[in-house]
Amino acid sequence: MTRYPNPLRLTILYIGLGLARLGLIDRERAVQTTVLAWPRIVTGIARMSKNVVDVAMVGVAVGQAAIAGVGFAGPFWGLAFAIGGGVAGGTLALVSQRFGADATEELGLAVRSSTLFVVAISVPVTVVFWTFPQELISLISSNEQAIEHGATYLQVVGLGIPFAGLNLVGSRTLVGADDAYTAMQVRASGAVLNIVLNTVFIFGLSWGVAGAALGTVLSNVVIAFVFALGIATGRVPGVGSFPVEVDPFGTYVDPDTLRDIVKIGLPIGARNLVWTVAEFPMLSILDIFGETTVAAFVIARRIWGLMNTPGWGFGLASSSLVGQALGQNNERLAEAYGNDIIRFSVATYAVSAVIIALFADQIVMLFVDDPTSAEIPIATNLVYAACVAVLFQGVTAAAAGPLDASGDTRIPFLSQSIGVFGGAIPLAYLGATTSLGYWGLYLSFVAEKSVPAAINYWRFRTNKWKSISEAFRPETSTADD
Repeated sequence: MTRYPNPLRLTILYIGLGLARLGLIDRERAVQTTVLAWPRIVTGIARMSKNVVDVAMVGVAVGQAAIAGVGFAGPFWGLAFAIGGGVAGGTLALVSQRFGADATEELGLAVRSSTLFVVAISVPVTVVFWTFPQELISLISSNEQAIEHGATYLQVVGLGIPFAGLNLVGSRTLVGADDAYTAMQVRASGAVLNIVLNTVFIFGLSWGVAGAALGTVLSNVVIAFVFALGIATGRVPGVGSFPVEVDPFGTYVDPDTLRDIVKIGLPIGARNLVWTVAEFPMLSILDIFGETTVAAFVIARRIWGLMNTPGWGFGLASSSLVGQALGQNNERLAEAYGNDIIRFSVATYAVSAVIIALFADQIVMLFVDDPTSAEIPIATNLVYAACVAVLFQGVTAAAAGPLDASGDTRIPFLSQSIGVFGGAIPLAYLGATTSLGYWGLYLSFVAEKSVPAAINYWRFRTNKWKSISEAFRPETSTADD
């Protein structure tokens, strides 16, 4: 498949080649990492841009209470990515190792088992969100207007959770098979479709937050259909060939494969769930500051989500490349990829942080229709804090990649938990209840990322993940050292 020039791809490649000239990373590994990372970063930008547009559109069309309501519903929608991301993390680890070992039959079994598993655990969540949206949003806030908007958004968007989980499994299958580009085409196109649908539903039909939620659901349905078609038949018209073709009528229930998915994926899902769970007490703490601060925080977190997208690319590139090397029993190469991608990731984050900091004020004003709104200065300062915090995220995500690929997924979960519940939440509470004020929120952002960065990097340097990976390698692996 032809890869057309892309400004983001070229920027990341130039950063990698610059590091290679300085002798900090290997040139060939920089190119391979770029090939896998940039499409996932584009996908992340597209997906997070969709989230940004959701908030910006409902803010302009409905007002501040709608921003707060969507923000209150956010942790519940995050369950989709905690559930789907956990299963998909197991999929990526198994697929990458089997792809590296050319174990086609075992690869197909991993994909089918993941598909069944993610549907089975996500459908009950959809039922709960449809049945009790008002009660769930009321757990976070007592603001009646925000609760009404949040409940409406949650009830509709919950219908998309199974499809969002399937999309993650499909995407990770392609990334594990060394093709992040096709995954990017599918998911980024879905994000663009989501924005178009939102525009029609929110402004054209005046459906407000319900329109934003419906756009998210329908776009996820379309993406799921495209992934299913491509993986089942090996290609999709207009997209091209897929790197794997899996028989949809094969075995779905294999106890050993499901056990491996659970063992690898459960800590990943729990790690993704950490911030989702933390948002409940965090939003309650922000409610102490008032609705203006809640709106500012929601805006800043959406921008921070965009800033975090390089980590998605480098983390998944690391998982895929390290996993393939482990599948070939080449532990030395696996470690080399891990080291290089950590350095590459941090450098890329530094560049993006500088750019966002320079235009922070202008970016924040895109979310409001009044340039004198009180939330603008609060959100801008939170974005500055995020620019510092993302430097640590470069280490956190890239160092977690080898751990995820090897099956050593408990440590990243624990590190994220400590960073959020041992650092971010207490600091935010101190800010709300003492003279520390907004500095508590700024420090909260930094603690959330610096603590897991230190722990993940320490674990990577111990090399214990190499021995852990032996339990998950395919039986057809051959030594290549």
